[in-house]
Amino acid sequence: MPDNPKCKAAAKAVAAAQKQFERDSKAAREARRKAFAKAQKDGLSLREIGEVVGLDHSRVGQIIRGD
Repeated sequence: MPDNPKCKAAAKAVAAAQKQFERDSKAAREARRKAFAKAQKDGLSLREIGEVVGLDHSRVGQIIRGD
């Protein structure tokens, strides 16, 4: 990496953006898992949840279990 202030600042911004992305992704995955689990608790089958979101029922089950 070049040793100039502009490049260092750009690298720092990229690293910060990546960390934020990872935090946001984790929060989004957990929100989805909770929504799927609530839908199942409220009476939807795994197949019905899968149909709504375009996923196979087995994948919906994996998401609910946290796999």
